[in-house]
Formats: sequence, structure tokens, C-alpha cells
Amino acid sequence: MADPVLHIKDSYYFEVPRMFWRHDYEDLSQVPEYLREAHPDTTVEEFNDALHGKILIPQPFGTPANHHDPATGFCISKFMIIEVVVAIILVLIFTKLAKLISTGERPRGIFWNMFESVLLYVRDHIARPAIGLHDADKFVPLLWTIFFFVLFCNLFGLLPWAGSPTGAFGVTLTLAFVIFGAGLIAGMQKFGPVGYWLNQVPTMDLPWYVAPLKLLIFAIEVLGMFIKHAVLGIRLLANMVAGHLVLLGIMGLIAAAAAAPLANWSLVATIGILGSTIFSLLELFVSFLQAYIFTFLSALFIGASVHHH
Repeated sequence: MADPVLHIKDSYYFEVPRMFWRHDYEDLSQVPEYLREAHPDTTVEEFNDALHGKILIPQPFGTPANHHDPATGFCISKFMIIEVVVAIILVLIFTKLAKLISTGERPRGIFWNMFESVLLYVRDHIARPAIGLHDADKFVPLLWTIFFFVLFCNLFGLLPWAGSPTGAFGVTLTLAFVIFGAGLIAGMQKFGPVGYWLNQVPTMDLPWYVAPLKLLIFAIEVLGMFIKHAVLGIRLLANMVAGHLVLLGIMGLIAAAAAAPLANWSLVATIGILGSTIFSLLELFVSFLQAYIFTFLSALFIGASVHHH
């Protein structure tokens, strides 16, 4: 039941240090049914040992098949909880920021200046250049939300025993679907339901006998539109998972050295600590970079939906 890559995998429990959480089941009837069914020959002592350090998430709306897959109903995962926490944090931050800005005073303090400068950067250097001055401002709130939601989800991956929701397919593909839906709705509002799809074909003057090529071009453009939004979600996932895997590999050096009778512990510890520190700092940079890239590409895709080709 142990999961060595918990921090990059959605699950129905939180992992904490073993010393902080013990279940101490006295008999098998206290063990969740889905665990008993998945491990029918396991004793209560073995369950207690395997579940030390794991806080199981209550599942009032569904039944898991194991620690990671639902069997029936709606199961609450660790990443769902983290995403709700991120949403609450963002609401608290920007409610306070909105109250400060509404006073009309000069920005004061690190909190106000830092967040306002990021918001203005997203508006002036991402939204307006990619979408255009005429249409950009109506999409700025969406891009602000996407940027900070992705950023905070990325940063949660740096917290011990938490994990990054952007390391799960469901999260990143859903974010990409939101951008696809925003572009689709905005494009149909501007060009009409039929005009939006006709706008996928670039304007061109073709002789009548090669005009059927437009059908092929239309099919390619529509297929490309779906592919580029899917890739938008997959590239964010791949970049976030890659950093976790590198850290996992470095930490694995220490575990491998424990099995080596003549291991040079000072050398292994130095490499492990320095490597983990360097790649943690790199992941911190990547968290900001990937939030920027996801927001920038989102603005480009929305801009393509509301402009003539």
C-alpha cells in the first residue's frame, strides 16, 4: 500500500511523517472496507503499519477501489482539497487587495505593490498584446484567475506531504478545457455559431476548381484547435511531473546508499542535500514560469478565437 511517488499522484489520503499520525485499528472491522477487499489476507497489524503516516480522506459521497481509483460515486481526492484551499486563499488575498485599491490611495506596502504589479503585468504584457486592446480587458479577469490558480497549485508541490494538483491529468486538462470553452463562447458571440467555424479557414482567393481544398483546410484547422488545447494541458502536466521525478531520483540515492555496505555517507548526503536544494529552487522558478507560459498561451488561443484569420 506504500506509494513512493505520492507527491505526483492524486490520491485519497495525505501523507505525513509516520510519527504524527497513527491509526491503531484494534480489529479488521475498523479498517475501511475498500482496503480490506483490496488486501483480503492482510492482518490488522499489517494495516496499521502500512497506514502509519497516512490520513485517509473521508468519503461521504463515494467508495474508492483503492487509494487512487474510485469504485462508485463521487470520491474526494487530495488534489481536490488542495484546489479548494488554493481557491479560498485567492479569494482572501484579492478581496483584501480589492478593498485597498478601491480607496484610490497610492499603493503602499509589499503586499499591495507585489500583487498589483503582477496583475498589471498580466494585463499589459500578456492579455493586451495577445488579444488586442479592443477585446483584451474583458478576458483579463479570467487570465488573472488562471495565472494565480496555476501558480499556487504549482507552489503547493513544494510543500512537504502536500503535492501539486497540476501534476494530475484531470486538473491540467480541465484548465485547458476552460480556455477552450472561453475561446469558443467568445468566438461564437463575435462571429455567430456558424461564422465562428467558418472563421477557422483563413481568407484566401482560390480558383473554383481548387476551392474544395478549403474543406481539407477546415478539417486540419479544427483538428489543430483541439490538439493545441490538449497539448496546453499536457505540457503543464509534463513540466510539473518532471521536476518531482528528478527530486525523487536524487532522494533515491540516499535510500540506495543505505543498502550499500561500504557507502560513503558523507558524499551521498552532500550530493543528496545539494541536489535537492538546487532542484527545489529550480522547481520554484519553474512554478512561476509554467504559470506564465500557460497564461500566455491561453491568451494567444483566446485571441485567435476572436479575430479574423
